[in-house]
Parts: sequence; C-alpha cells; structure tokens
Amino acid sequence: MARFTGKSVIVTGAASGIGRASAKLFA
Repeated sequence: MARFTGKSVIVTGAASGIGRASAKLFA
C-alpha cells in the first residue's frame, strides 16, 4: 500500500512541480 500511495503522491505532485523533487528523492 505504501508503494501505491507514494506513486499517487508523486503523480499528483508532478502536476504542481513538487513531484519532480519527490520523484528524485523516491527514485
């Protein structure tokens, strides 16, 4: 579940631009 939640957060954040930073940290 944590993985799915994290992916949703990154996808949602990407729209705001924060997803890019989060994606780098998660990746």
